[in-house]
Amino acid sequence: MKRLEGKRAIITGGANGIGKGCALRFAAEGAAIALIDREADALAATRAELELFGLPVLTVQADCTDLAQITDFVRHAESALGPIDILVNNVGQGARERKASFLDSQEEIWRFVVEINLFTTMRFTKLVAPGMIARGHGRVINMASESALVGPVGSHDYAAAKAGIIGFSRSISREFAAHGVTVNAVCPGPIMTRALAQSAGGEAQKAMAAIPVGFVGEPEDVAAMVTLLASDEGRFITGQTILVNGGRWFV
Repeated sequence: MKRLEGKRAIITGGANGIGKGCALRFAAEGAAIALIDREADALAATRAELELFGLPVLTVQADCTDLAQITDFVRHAESALGPIDILVNNVGQGARERKASFLDSQEEIWRFVVEINLFTTMRFTKLVAPGMIARGHGRVINMASESALVGPVGSHDYAAAKAGIIGFSRSISREFAAHGVTVNAVCPGPIMTRALAQSAGGEAQKAMAAIPVGFVGEPEDVAAMVTLLASDEGRFITGQTILVNGGRWFV
């Protein structure tokens, strides 16, 4: 299937994990891809895989929390590929090795987690959405997390940021709907990524053991849902919070 043939997509945090999975699926569906990530080596490796599809690919190594850098990236993407049809706000992370209980946590870490998850989503959307609205068509897919709904212990900052993404997605979906632009939030559960492998302590092991379908998801599982939302088949889906988690939790 070539559901995205002729489309142009920006994917943030696209060098690894879910972002890379979405990029490969989009390319397989016919889309030109622009990726931004701070990890130059991983970005180069992903670019090499994408080039095998024979479609335009742009990769830029940059810090997604830096407004000047992301503004330059969006302009470069529009110049190199053309008008952007699809924005996947995927970049984000939790506190990782600095994770702590709330009472032992530091405001510096809260600010970083909210910045890299929520504020990057808002900034990229502010940069890309005006063109979509002017053209009367576009897709914005924001990567939230089931943590926003579950509230795991020690993930107060991450859960708050991802819940903010859900609220943001719902609000702007109403604002953009009349202009042919859909906005949705996807909430992955445990997905076999580097981040999960690095945090596979007791809580992560319990989470993985509690998946009703009996296995941990892969980036491709999330990419399948993102592709649906990005395609014309997703035209009647907007403002939604969609869990991709093997049945662990329900909305």
